[in-house]
This record gives sequence, C-alpha cells and structure tokens, in this order.
Amino acid sequence: MPSPAHPFLTDRKVVFLLALFCCMLWGSSFPAIKNGYALFGIAPADIASKLVFAGWRFLIAGLSLVAYAALTGKTVRGLTPRAWGQIALLGLTQTTLQYVFFYIGLAHTTGVKSSIMNATGTFFSVLLAHFIYRNDRLSYGKALGCAVGFAGVMIVNLGSGLAGLLAFDFTLLGEGFVIIAAFVLAAASIYGKRISQGLDAIVMTGWQLAIGGAALLAAGYAMGGGLGRFTPASAALLAYLALLSSLAISIWSLLLKYNRVSLVTAFNFMVPVFGALLSAVFLGESILEWRNGVALVLVCYGIWLVTQAQPAVPAAAAGAEGRAAS
Repeated sequence: MPSPAHPFLTDRKVVFLLALFCCMLWGSSFPAIKNGYALFGIAPADIASKLVFAGWRFLIAGLSLVAYAALTGKTVRGLTPRAWGQIALLGLTQTTLQYVFFYIGLAHTTGVKSSIMNATGTFFSVLLAHFIYRNDRLSYGKALGCAVGFAGVMIVNLGSGLAGLLAFDFTLLGEGFVIIAAFVLAAASIYGKRISQGLDAIVMTGWQLAIGGAALLAAGYAMGGGLGRFTPASAALLAYLALLSSLAISIWSLLLKYNRVSLVTAFNFMVPVFGALLSAVFLGESILEWRNGVALVLVCYGIWLVTQAQPAVPAAAAGAEGRAAS
C-alpha cells in the first residue's frame, strides 16, 4: 500500500527546497571527492583505492544513520527476513553496483562526457515511472522539461568549443558503463520508493548504505586498494562526505516515498550545475562564462515544466499506484 499523504513532505515549496538542498550536497561531492583523492594520495587510474574510499564513506554514513535511528527509538534490528533481503538488494544495486559501473566508465572516458551521460538517469527515472505508476504517466510537459533540462546539462559541460561534442566516440567500458550506472541508479531509486512504503526510510537508507559500503570495501581491498595519508584534513573530508551521503539520501528517500518519482527526480538536473558552481569556488575553476548562466536558466525552466505537469489520473485513483507497483 502507498504511504498516506504527508502534509509537510508533500508541500510543493518544501519539496522544491529539500530537493535543491540534496542536489547542492551532491554537487559539493564533486570537488570534495577530487580533494579527497589528493589528500589520500589516490592516483587517477587507481580504481581499487577509489572503491575503498567510497566504501568507507558509505559504510560510515550508513552506520551513522542506523545509530541515529536507534537513538530516536526506531526499530533497526527486528526486521523480517524479507525486509533484510529487500534492503540488501537495494544496497548492492543503488550503492555498490552503480558506483562500480560509474567509476569504471569514468576511467575510460572524459569527465565532460561522463557528466552528460550520467544525466540520462533522470530520463530513465521518468520513463520507468511512466510504466510502473499509473499516476505518474509521461506527458508533453514532462518530456519537454526533460529535454530542456538535459540541454542545460550539456551546455554547462561544454568545453571551449564544440569539437569534443561533435566527435561522437562511444565505447562499452566508457560511455556505456556510465549509462548503465545511470540506469541502475534510476531503477534502484524506484525500487527504494516501493520498499519504503513498508519500511522506515531512515532505517532503510542506513542499512542499504552500510551493506553497499561494505561490499565496496570488500571489492576494493580484494583488488589491492587502500587508503594512505590519514591526516586531520583527510579524516574531516571523509566525515563530511559520509554526512553528505547519509543526509542527502535520507531526505531524497523521504521525498520519493511521499511524492511522484518524476516530480522529485527532475531536480537531478541541478546536481551538475551545483557541481560546476562549487568546483569553481573550491577548485578554482572558471565560472564567469556565458554557458553557466544559460545552463542554470535552462535547467530551472526544465524543472518548472516537469513539476507543473499534472498527474495523468485524478487524485482519487492514486491508490492504483501501489497495485501497479506490486
């Protein structure tokens, strides 16, 4: 059964603000991760150590959420075997599998193309929701909003010219794996929405992050990876990334639990925009370019188009959502 309406978390203004806050946190992860690689001495091609870095980040984030849930009186251990299986599947897909595909793909293509390809996750979310939920059908407004938002993502990732964009070069291990990662994340997010109807979102998020992080750690160490140069600065940055993950994913899971998938995932277009803005601040990259302003306008307009689109069925039929997903 779908969760009953939540007066606060279904308020349109609250959804907008919380979704933008999550995107800002995720956008900050781009400069934070780059600085983390430098602080821990992780080479660009060292995928194993990157998995270890990610594993510790998500394991710490997950266990912190579980501890918070326990302190606030939530049930964190007395779950059914079915619930444990669902959470484990979510963690191994949304956290482990998605991250592995993304970083292998990132190692075989450019950062610009990876950012553009990774934005396809929003399209996957909207399309999957169209086939799964009866009250979340694809409409002209949603399609147009996605197209406009995607154009903004492309513009913010343009280099000094169009040559790199026009020279289409596609490989399975590069661009293909980035697209697979985007699809895995989109599908796992919708699966997380489904199982969150019967689970506490904070407990679910905490355990899936911990399980996914542990799997990343096992894979990274098995491949010969590791972390060095532990300093107060590197430890503080790892702690920030863990807090970022636990807070953003928890809020996002709550928003998905009480709102239409397409309404929430439309804001994913803001992640690369925030990433560009914050990278300019913390990495000293150029921001005073026309593309940043144009991209921000297009992305915001795309979000407005998608979120203004009305459900395809009246509110009275919203109960069909749970039956369509079961």
